[in-house]
Amino acid sequence: MRSARSTSTATEIHLSELNAPGAPAPSGQESRTGFRPAAVAAVPLAAIGECIGVVVPGTSGSVPVTGISLDSRAVRPGDLYVALPGATRHGADFVSQAVEAGAAAVLTDDAGARLLALSNDVRVPVLLAAEPRGVVGRLSALIYRSRPEGAPAPVLFGVTGTNGKTTTTYFINSLLQALGKTTGLIGTIEILAGGEPIPSLLTTPESTDVHALLALMRERGLDAASMEVSSHAVSFHRVDGVVFDVAGFTNLTQDHLDLHGTMDEYFRTKARLFTAQRARAAVVTVDDGWGRKLAAAADVPVTTLATAGPGATAGSAGGPAGGPAGGSGADWTVVNPVPRALGTEFVLRHRDGTELRVHTGLPGSFNVANAALATVMVLAGGHEPAAVQSALDTADPFTVAVPGRMQLICTAPAAVVDFAHNPDALARALEAVRSPAPGSKVIVVFGATGQRDQGKRPAMGAIAARLADTVIVSDDDPHDEDAAAIRADVLAGAVAAQDGEGLDCTILEVFPRDAAIRKAVELAAPEDTILVAGRGHEVWQEVKGVNLSLDDRVELRLALTARGFTVLEDQRIES
Repeated sequence: MRSARSTSTATEIHLSELNAPGAPAPSGQESRTGFRPAAVAAVPLAAIGECIGVVVPGTSGSVPVTGISLDSRAVRPGDLYVALPGATRHGADFVSQAVEAGAAAVLTDDAGARLLALSNDVRVPVLLAAEPRGVVGRLSALIYRSRPEGAPAPVLFGVTGTNGKTTTTYFINSLLQALGKTTGLIGTIEILAGGEPIPSLLTTPESTDVHALLALMRERGLDAASMEVSSHAVSFHRVDGVVFDVAGFTNLTQDHLDLHGTMDEYFRTKARLFTAQRARAAVVTVDDGWGRKLAAAADVPVTTLATAGPGATAGSAGGPAGGPAGGSGADWTVVNPVPRALGTEFVLRHRDGTELRVHTGLPGSFNVANAALATVMVLAGGHEPAAVQSALDTADPFTVAVPGRMQLICTAPAAVVDFAHNPDALARALEAVRSPAPGSKVIVVFGATGQRDQGKRPAMGAIAARLADTVIVSDDDPHDEDAAAIRADVLAGAVAAQDGEGLDCTILEVFPRDAAIRKAVELAAPEDTILVAGRGHEVWQEVKGVNLSLDDRVELRLALTARGFTVLEDQRIES
């Protein structure tokens, strides 16, 4: 299962990602052992019923509830087990296991109730809701008291957008630490809650885990936390009951249309985060029409950011028409970007004349945009510009390593692993790694994910043909789809662009993926650049329901070393 792009709504989630390549996948119970606060005051079942408009009969109202779970394998004594319909099974099929593990009560829907009526008597109270998933966030907030009104809690930053969420949350986390804050992080790669890192399974965890984590962070006295908020999280109610102190928007480009259908619906889902129900303030990047439309539609105070203003190169075009282009009229604007080693120095200028000097050590104009957004979000979270400037100067917080995000493995040839898995991200990554050195070539290895938005496959193939010298099409995560058919879709786009536009590139189909990576290294000269795109930090490849150990970073290191190239010291942060 892809941690960043999973869309499963099954109650019994099969988990697949761990720290080390080749390690066995964890169980649902094991993956959540670090999620909950140590102490939870019991909530009577009657209060839970009142919260969702359900009458709890008789003495059942006094049953104490101290937790909530969607997964029977993760149930602890005192939990409310929420039995939801899944892709192949209903959670009600696992009620006996949940009760055996100590569930104090069950919440389910009509279908679940019918299944329970056919089984043996359930020994715990059963509550019925028409759409239980829609109330899970509310109940999780009640049970864990994750962000109680008037009580101290970490300042919460939420970042959404198609690309840049992971890096921006890492940047926010790093800048806050440079400001002396104790921080938490919830995202695609890992979860940090004041203790050991916990591997992530979804970009945004289920609402039961989100609220448990926020309560754990509050219990541990953390000052602030950053969270990636995917469109899936909004659609599937994973952030219900959460109010962010600052919500940030990176960009909107084609992705996840298998879920949303159209870009307009994709936008509307993202926009639901920028309402008073979910945020207190917002920072919106307005480099394109989607950002300008969002800034105009949000019903919370908005600070606008232009990273493609005068003299800047970051940002992307596209989206609906509306509002002034680029930096015109934005509150903060990126100006004077200057290359520095692999990264960029730039100035953030406010409309009132305030300026901040910022540096990111990560390559690409998109990382300028990510660093700018992180900076403005931290300012919107209450930090003074002078304090932020001091932290930027002394700690260089935006040179933090982000696993699988423009991660440099070797310098000669330049070899980079990135998570780019949609057209816009792939184009930005290819543009970022292109060397100005005469005769230098770009070799890209990539594929497309199975059972996801098929429309982006030929588009990604065409982009690779336009921006790379050698295009190696291989497998990403085929899931249950035929891998050869996926590759054919990508190849069709690459060949069509090559033929139609007279492009001077070489197109190869090489599989499996480790062989494709070895081929790229075989073709590379020391002055060339290799980009392995699409999987980033991921350490498992799912093929027909089987998780195969595969880490692009490991395979690239092995191939480079075998050819006698010198690889960089491995400084990965494992997930």
